[in-house]
Amino acid sequence: MDFRTTVERAERLKQLHADHKPLVLPTVWDVWSARTAVAAGFPALTIGSHPLADSRGAEDQEGQTFEAVLAAVRPIIAAVDVPVSVDLESGYGQKPADLVAGLIEAGGVGLNIEDTVHSEGGRVRSTQEHASYIAGLRAAADDAGVQVWVNGRTDLFAHAENPSAVLDEAIERLRALEQAGADSVYPVKIQDNDELLAAVTAAVAVPVNTTAHPVKHDLERFRRLGVGRITYGPLLQFALTDAMKDMLKPWAP
Repeated sequence: MDFRTTVERAERLKQLHADHKPLVLPTVWDVWSARTAVAAGFPALTIGSHPLADSRGAEDQEGQTFEAVLAAVRPIIAAVDVPVSVDLESGYGQKPADLVAGLIEAGGVGLNIEDTVHSEGGRVRSTQEHASYIAGLRAAADDAGVQVWVNGRTDLFAHAENPSAVLDEAIERLRALEQAGADSVYPVKIQDNDELLAAVTAAVAVPVNTTAHPVKHDLERFRRLGVGRITYGPLLQFALTDAMKDMLKPWAP
């Protein structure tokens, strides 16, 4: 993909976030799922690490190298004419500038980055460390001349035995990511908790991303709670897996 197209797609993705409250970005994993989502009317997509890994027989949580991920996402991005963001997990041990350079070369115009460092035994970055990494991504994108959308994810709620107990810490982290240049923030594993979702959406000025199940969740509920961005994580692929099993079951020996 030529650089000018990448720049234009990045600008379009930014505008879509401004135009839609929330912006729903189907999470895809191959050319078929990407083309299907676009045919259904969606103006932008995400590629999820979990469904991508499953589609390739690999493990999630950086079971693939950065180079392997880029090789996998290039044909997906090239197959559609809409902006595509890519889940880059915790960065595959890459420096922010190298991560952004690889993403742009592949035609991606957005990225998701989390604070669980899989290449280092699953430790969780401190607030300052994660914010510094986000700031590095923002600076690298600016230097490259592409308005890469940076979605700053935290796993604090996911790791907590009692998610409500880490709300203050999570809000502090989300605000730090916002100040570091994140275009949106993504506190995972609270999609079913109205109180926590409302608290984090009220605490930051940038869109809050939530995970949604395409069948079990309700778009209007997320809109009422102030959610600004919705992705499916692995849940779209899980839903299709369930549907496929139901369709095939009568044909099984």
